[in-house]
Parts: sequence; C-alpha cells; structure tokens
Amino acid sequence: MKDVRKISDDITYVGVSDRKLALFESAYPIPEGISYNSYFVNDEKTVLFDTVDKACSLQFLENIEYVLGSKELDYIVVLHMEPDHCALLSDIVKMYPNVKIVCTAKTVALIKQFFNFDTESRTIVMKDGDTLNTGVHEFVFYTAPMVHWPEVMVAYDKKDKTLYSADAFGSFKPINGILDDTYLDFENEYLDEARRYYTNIVGKYGPQVQMLLKKVSGFDINAIYPLHGLIIKNNISKFIDKYDKWSRYESEEKNVLIAYSSVYGGTENAVNILAGKLADKGAKKIKMYNVSHTHHSYVLADAFKYSHIVFATTTYNNGIFESMEQLLHNISAHNLQNKKVVLIQNGSWAPTCGNAMKTILQGLKGVEILDESLCIHSSLKEEQMADLERISDSIIKSINE
Repeated sequence: MKDVRKISDDITYVGVSDRKLALFESAYPIPEGISYNSYFVNDEKTVLFDTVDKACSLQFLENIEYVLGSKELDYIVVLHMEPDHCALLSDIVKMYPNVKIVCTAKTVALIKQFFNFDTESRTIVMKDGDTLNTGVHEFVFYTAPMVHWPEVMVAYDKKDKTLYSADAFGSFKPINGILDDTYLDFENEYLDEARRYYTNIVGKYGPQVQMLLKKVSGFDINAIYPLHGLIIKNNISKFIDKYDKWSRYESEEKNVLIAYSSVYGGTENAVNILAGKLADKGAKKIKMYNVSHTHHSYVLADAFKYSHIVFATTTYNNGIFESMEQLLHNISAHNLQNKKVVLIQNGSWAPTCGNAMKTILQGLKGVEILDESLCIHSSLKEEQMADLERISDSIIKSINE
C-alpha cells in the first residue's frame, strides 16, 4: 500500500523511515531509526529528488508508481550519491527508461562505479548557478563538495522558496507522522540528534559547510528539505545559525564536558569529586560520560557543544585505555577545534596515557591544554585533593573569562 504525504498541491513526500536499522552507516546508533527522504514534483515535467536505501525498496517503488500513475518520470535529481539515497537509481532507470539524471560531473563518475547502465545518454550535468525549468518550478543548483561527499549539490526552488539541502540540515530521526517542525520543541526534542548527525557525519568539513552557507545566504528560504529528518520550516534561522557555529568550530555553551574511562573505579572517583567541586564553584552545566558505556558519537557531539573538556583515563597496555583511545582518535578525525582541555591520567605502575592523550590532542587547531598534572596511582590520595582544587579553579576561571 502506498505511503505518501502531500506537502503542497504539486510536491509530495515519497520517502520512508527505517526503524529496524540499529547502526547508521554501520557505525552510529540510531535507537529511534532514521528517515530516507525523497520528494516528487508533479509539474509540466515530473521530477524525483533522490531515492532511498535498498532496505526500503518495496515501499519506495510502490510510492513512485502511485504518484506517477500513467505519467512518465522526466527527471531524477541526484543530490547525493551515497547508497542510502541512490541505491534504487538503477531500478528507476529500468522502470522509466527515458528519465534524465540531473547531477554533478562527479556524480556521473560515481554512478558508473555503483551501476552498469548507460549514463552518458541520460545525464544532465549541473554546475553552480545552472537551472532546471520544469513548468512553474525553476530549480537553481549549487555544488556542495564534501558536505559530506565530493559530488554533493543542493537545489533551490524559486517558486516555493525551498532549499533541497541533501545531507545538510539532517538529523538522526525518523518521520513519525508529522513531516515538519511546525509543532516541534526544536531545542529540546530535535537539536541533540541534529547536532549528533552534523558532528559525526559532516563535522570534519567545517570550511566546506561555510562555503555552502555563503552560496545560499542570499536566498529567501521558506522551507528546508533535507535527505534525513524533518522538513524545517519554523526553525530555519536557528538551524542555519547552529550550522554556522558548528562549522566555525565555536562552542555553543561555556560549560564542562567530562569524558572518562575507569577500570576499577579510581579514575571515576576522581572525576566525580572534580565535578562536585566545579558545581560548588558555579559551573552551570556539567555533562559526564563513561566512554566505555556511551557510544563515541554522543560524546563527540557534546565535545563540539561545550567549551571545556576533561579527559580522564587509565594506562592500558602501556598506552591509553581502549575506549578512550577510540574516542580521542575519533575526535581528532572529526577535526574538533578551539577547546580548553584538562588531562587526568591513572596508572598503577607505569602511567603513560597522559602523554599519549596529549600527543593526539596537540594536533588539533585551537586546543589549549589547561592542566595535565594530575597523575593517579591506582586511587586518589588525600594529598591530591589540592590538585583537584587547583584544576577546578583553573576551569572556572577560564569559563568566566
């Protein structure tokens, strides 16, 4: 049975939500599931924006057959060639052999890598500022390389003043009946998963996101149609502001994130005491993660959010405890910048994790290590309470500055 939703008289949502998938890209937990968004334009010429993941093929193809009826599909716009959006491209070509594929030059090369059908006779290559007129709608295309693949483009509909944003402005969220953010508490119900999506999927490419924001800055945008998550109507300026801040690697809040791993409790005891001292001295928000229990994607998102980070861990196999090492390499790979950091190390006989943590973090632009002096030998001692006082004072002073 078809499952489509009218957005306007001639725009229909034909995407699907997948609540069976546990890990997005086999890497990121999505406990609620995720949507694969696709949009159909029923103009003088018919247009389909992207497809969906292969796992949802039956529902999607039924949706397409329903919205087209006896019509042919004139254009399929490929904003992004990643398989969760293009997996059914060959199916669409088989069903509608005269369809033209609208994409970038780099997309053409990727189509040839993924599929075996003839591309040369049916592709229309777009560059910055090129347009596609389908009747009453006129779409203007702009390339968005590395947001988050090199072939990505976005499209602006002059008639409806909508931005088809590809993987930009997406979220780790399914569609639960309501298509857009009209009735949404954006800050409390949506932003955390949108941030986690941005930081983990796009976060490395801040300069490229800045380029895209400049390209679309002159548009009057009434709605954003992303490839994942809700259509954005009521929170456009808020979301763009967040993207601007995230892509500049600016912290949203001057508060403290404490990320730790602890084998037998000694390190955990130390950071619990430190958190209490920070609270007593006026820290307004403190977020704590045991990184052995919490997936690194959540910690990375808050590492982008908060201005000050404490990393505390145990020496393990003469290096960093495994879960913390994975987190730090992940943070480094996503290009985190402009943070104030404190390092706490533990080691029963040969504490070496402090220097190893420092080596990873020193390569990140604008990361300042406020303190790296606390070294616990198995468990915190009474004489080291003065060190925690000093560290908490240093963090609070830096926050207040």
